[in-house]
Order: sequence, then structure tokens, then C-alpha cells
Amino acid sequence: MSPRDILSALVAALALGLAFIAIKVGVGEAPPMLLTALRFAFAAVPAVFFVPPPKARVGLVGLYGLLIGVGQFGLLFLAIGQGMPVGLASLVIQLQAFITVFLAWVTLGERPSPVQVAAASIALLGIVVIGSARLGGASLGPFLMVVAAALCWGIGNIVGKRAGRIDMFAFTIWSSLAAPLPLLALSLYFDGPQALQALSHPSWVLVSCVAGLAYGATLLGFGLWSRLLAHYSAGQIAPFALLIPVVGMISGWLIFAEPLSLIEFGGALLVMAGLSFNVFGERLLACRFR
Repeated sequence: MSPRDILSALVAALALGLAFIAIKVGVGEAPPMLLTALRFAFAAVPAVFFVPPPKARVGLVGLYGLLIGVGQFGLLFLAIGQGMPVGLASLVIQLQAFITVFLAWVTLGERPSPVQVAAASIALLGIVVIGSARLGGASLGPFLMVVAAALCWGIGNIVGKRAGRIDMFAFTIWSSLAAPLPLLALSLYFDGPQALQALSHPSWVLVSCVAGLAYGATLLGFGLWSRLLAHYSAGQIAPFALLIPVVGMISGWLIFAEPLSLIEFGGALLVMAGLSFNVFGERLLACRFR
């Protein structure tokens, strides 16, 4: 990977990690499904009036939007709204990195290199270490929702790769159109008409959260992420997402007073070590055996 693309991957992971702050605050201002609908509505509009549609099949664009918008984020917002700690949520959803690599191997023939397998194993060990300290504070329902959200993200990554090397910023914007109406329908079904009360007099907190989620997380974070997946193998890109739980846990600790133990710090260091080995391992081994 070029230095610019490594930087892009780090920026995307930071944007997606910080989004957990906006999610946690936002679900206190509006029902989770409604908040998710607003996120993708404002990610798509007015941008669709200025950005040409991507050169991809309409079905792929719509499927990606449903997987990421309704599947991944609808479930994630709902889980956090039901009490899932943001630090743990940001950790568990990174199962997508391993789901993506496995699905890319099975469906696209992208066999991970030994270095990528080793790096993923180190990072996975870090996640297991952190999870061992975190699972005691989570209920099963929200936890399983986040696992399902990770599965949707992993499948969505493969759908994005199927679209090929296209304008991924346009792909992100136009795919966002697929999510708001189903999410709004789900919000009305589960929360009733009172779900729309948050829209009658939206607070500045809600407006700020929606803006951060729509423009910071969706357009910047997922726009960069989708572009990188279109140009590199899943084994190279997916491990960068393992930075997201590090950002999420630190944010949860600093802002929401979620506990962060020495064990979790150790797990975070393992995640960082795995990421570093994924990025620099090939070069280090080449120099070692030269």
C-alpha cells in the first residue's frame, strides 16, 4: 500500500471509531432506527443531485445500501440504544474483518498471505483478550445484534468489491438512498408514530449527531473505506478496521466513563501489533532474509 492509502485507511478507521460517540448521544435524542434513517438520508441528499451515479449495476448499489444501512447500522444503533456499551460494540463489530477475509477467500479467490494470517491472528488475540474483560457487562440480545451487524458489514464489503474499480464516493452516496425508507418503516413499526416526534423540534444535539454520522462517518469514513477495498485485497484492508475498537473504547472511557482496564489496554496493544505487522510485515521479512 502507498503511504497515501495507508493514511486514508487510518483516517477512515478514526472517523468510524469516533462515530460511536455520535451514535451513543444520538440514540438518546431519537429512536435508533429513525436516527439511522436520518444518517443515510442526509448522506445521500443533496449529494445525489451533484454527484453522477456510479458505473455499477443498480442491484449491487441497492444491495450494498441495504446491507450497510439497514443491516449493519440499523442493528448497531438498536443494540447501543438497548444498552450495549460503545466500547464493546466497537470491538465486537470488528468480527467483520475476519468475515470479510474469509468471504473474499471463498467467493473471490483472494487467498490471504501467511503474513496477513499471522497479523489477523495477533489482532484477533487482542480482541479475545479485550472481549474476555468486557462480555461480563453485556446482555445477550444486544451482543447478538452487533454480531449480526458485523456479518452484514462483511457481506457488504464483498458486494462493494463486486462493483469493481468505480467511483466509490459516488457508490457510497447513491447506495445510501436504499436505506432511509426501510429504516423509517421499521422505526414506525417498532416505535409507533411517536417515533417522529423527534423531528418536530430537533435539538441541536440531534442535528450535530446526524451531521457527524452522515458526513464524517458515512461520506468520509465509508467513502475512503470502499475506495480502498476496490483497489486492494480484503486481507490488506480489513485489518485496519481493528483500530476502530481502540478508538471506540478510549472514547467510551473518556466521554461515557466506561471502564477501561489494564487487560483491555494490553488487548489494544495486541490489536495495534497485528495491524502494524499487517502493514509492515512483508517488508520486515524481506529485509531480514535478504
